[in-house]
Amino acid sequence: MAPIAPQPGIMEIALYEGGGSAIAGRSDVLKLSSNENPRGPSPAAIEAVRASAATLHRYPPTDHASLRAAIAEVLGLDAGRIVCGVGSDEIIHFLCQAYAGPGDEVLYPEHGFAMYRISALAAGATPVVAPERERRVDVDALLARATERTRLVFLANPANPTGTMVPEAQIARLASELPKTCLLVLDGAYVEYAEGCDGGAALVETRENVVMTRTFSKLYGLGGLRIGWGYAPRAVIDVLNRIRGPFNLSGTQLAAAEAAMGDRAFVAETLAINAAQRARLAEALRGMGVACDDSHANFVLARFRSADEAMAADAHFRSHGILVRRVAGYGLPEGLRITVGTEADTTRVLDVLARFREEAA
Repeated sequence: MAPIAPQPGIMEIALYEGGGSAIAGRSDVLKLSSNENPRGPSPAAIEAVRASAATLHRYPPTDHASLRAAIAEVLGLDAGRIVCGVGSDEIIHFLCQAYAGPGDEVLYPEHGFAMYRISALAAGATPVVAPERERRVDVDALLARATERTRLVFLANPANPTGTMVPEAQIARLASELPKTCLLVLDGAYVEYAEGCDGGAALVETRENVVMTRTFSKLYGLGGLRIGWGYAPRAVIDVLNRIRGPFNLSGTQLAAAEAAMGDRAFVAETLAINAAQRARLAEALRGMGVACDDSHANFVLARFRSADEAMAADAHFRSHGILVRRVAGYGLPEGLRITVGTEADTTRVLDVLARFREEAA
């Protein structure tokens, strides 16, 4: 008898490895490996979580209407075009499940988020990678690799782990020139940190082939609750809601996200801290001879002279209780992605890195 086997593509998926969170024997660990909000969640979100405990015996609403309305009101969107999920990861997975399968292709840039490949393979589709140019998404390269088999094109803007951005005019060109048989998915996990960028919302409202995904895990500090959402044409929303589990978000998740969305003072303060410390970190890195691109997110990709030097720097950070993220798995072996923290966090990072540079000189 033949052994029970999974669907084609499943065993090609490498297990996802998140950023480290602990160092044995240390209680002073500074975690800058997962792009979390160093301030934590909004006090309003924390209180909403506490209050939700009294209704844990109740099933949550299936339509997420209150959260969708809150998102729509704050961002000026159409609540009927919003779908909510367990992080934006689930929206990505829904899209692959609904629109890609055996014989189809899912296209994304070479340094793209690992979930694009994972969700494509889980659906039985073929992942296709387009090269980037100097750590920036190359729209022409994506167009060159799009075929009649392409069903989804994923593009994070700002990109992770590089922090770079594609100009809005280029995004619009990509949407216009892609085959009519595919959707362009704009992953906006970090878009709030890019001043003046709508993450593709306007394109969603004027085109039938563009979807935007967003998350509460970064700016809003709710990574531990896993809440995300998508904005799409109504026809796409109808499809995704047909495969979305009726209770995919708990009452606690919904309450926390709605409260977080409404606390605009907390959001503004967080963005101001991030902008100041991001600029400080990048300037100091360059002053120490460590290259980095201008970042539009809540992290900076530090590029060392070689993969060996990046490994040595990572080990040095760990020896001083600091966790950053190696990104060799994203095709950047010389890079360390460093989450932007508080003023004190940045000081600690720069002091440790300065000692590393002195010892290596």
